[in-house]
Amino acid sequence: MGLVGTLLGLVGMLARLERPEEIGPGLALALLTTLYGALLAHALFLPLARRLHLLAGRLRLFARLEAETVLALVRDEHPDLLAGRLAAIAGVPPAAVFAGR
Repeated sequence: MGLVGTLLGLVGMLARLERPEEIGPGLALALLTTLYGALLAHALFLPLARRLHLLAGRLRLFARLEAETVLALVRDEHPDLLAGRLAAIAGVPPAAVFAGR
């Protein structure tokens, strides 16, 4: 949004160079859309991108834990061994996994 508005404002400004009194509105549009683009980027899109990155990481972790669990079931592994491996993958202390028993 900001870049497109800036370019449109600059093109409008450059198209009116022979009339100096009409340069101001084009420059104002260019600067205003640049400001709006920067504000939207920092106030909306960057926090949204951070949140999506966090959620994607959680989904990847969940998928890996799920795959490890299925493979352990296929290999008929002992549940304590699986719990320890899942705790290591998830980055939690093994005692936290066994505390729920």
